[in-house]
Amino acid sequence: MPRKFLKRLLPDQQRFKTRQELRFLGRLLDDPFLLHLNRHSVAGACALGLFVAFIPVPGQMAIAGLLAILFRVNLVLSVIAVWITNPVTMPPIFYFCYRVGSRILGSTERAPFVLSLEWFWHELGTIWQPLLLGCLVVGSIVSALAYLSVSLIWRLHVALAVRRRRNRRNRKRL
Repeated sequence: MPRKFLKRLLPDQQRFKTRQELRFLGRLLDDPFLLHLNRHSVAGACALGLFVAFIPVPGQMAIAGLLAILFRVNLVLSVIAVWITNPVTMPPIFYFCYRVGSRILGSTERAPFVLSLEWFWHELGTIWQPLLLGCLVVGSIVSALAYLSVSLIWRLHVALAVRRRRNRRNRKRL
């Protein structure tokens, strides 16, 4: 089961609650759904984390954690899913989002692209609308596909496990 695999990788409820860094959340961590491993919680955490990963703001992990608490999905997996945008993957992902947003807005005026932080801050006034729109559109699509994919993989895995169990039981009867 995917549940058994994930259970080995993720921290248990007691270790999670006693983390010094998370004490400020207090009673919010008492919710058993924050570390629960079922199809809805895992698929929702992946979708939420990937959506937040496409939002071009600092503090994505904190945002994903707070939204996971709000939507009662797996907290750890939603924070891990945010890591898809890291310093190596962020420029191509956000450039792709900018291109998608420009295409949606029908913008033909394009700033000459230079891969530097200085260029980004200088051109932010002209590129923020297509960038933000592209990030929201691409993030929504990616998160919906992630939810559907994880949910489908989970269901297939459970169906195969049930079939294997049924076959073992039938073999024992013979």
